[in-house]
Amino acid sequence: MRILVVEDERALAEVVAEGLRDQGMAVDLARDGLAAAAKLDFTVYDVVLLDRDLPGLHGDTLCRLISERADRPMVLMLTAAGAPGDRVSGLTLGADDYLAKPFHFPELVLRIRALARRRPDARPRHLHAAGIELNPVRRTAVRDGRDLHLSVKEFAVLEALLRASPGFLSAEALLEQVWDENADPFTNTVAVTVGRLRRKLGDPPVIATTPGVGYRIG
Repeated sequence: MRILVVEDERALAEVVAEGLRDQGMAVDLARDGLAAAAKLDFTVYDVVLLDRDLPGLHGDTLCRLISERADRPMVLMLTAAGAPGDRVSGLTLGADDYLAKPFHFPELVLRIRALARRRPDARPRHLHAAGIELNPVRRTAVRDGRDLHLSVKEFAVLEALLRASPGFLSAEALLEQVWDENADPFTNTVAVTVGRLRRKLGDPPVIATTPGVGYRIG
């Protein structure tokens, strides 16, 4: 799941981003509305966490622009303006949900996952292939009745491969979906993570690799 956090308060933005990364999400940051608009032109996001009072381009204006996009992500307004009238105006602008600061972080995570499931192109909650069952909401993965104890990144890679199944995902696509804009495309991070995941999935092998194409469950 790819998330864009648009927040001009650096400390809060970094805390939120690190917390979401710990939940297996790929997170990019933008400190103002103009930077966020530029990122939206180059990356497809599942959810945007949007502060309203932004420099450069106000959050209300950015929300309207997002709502008009063909590939629009879901928008969760995350702002100190939490009065009922503020929530109504935010939702009227095109936001899909509204959470006032200060907030309870577990609630934020649940709201993000709920919004991602509401996207028009969202896949089923439970993913199945090759004897593997994965529940992204409960963060559980099982193969042939055996619990899989996966790291955050291993779980996210498996989820991405299952969502793409029976198709392939390139290493570049996995970097984009599982890591974030700070990931070095020239490292072997994907190969190392897939290798660890293969070992934990056990025999018979279920992750196929085609050089120059990518990885798939099959």
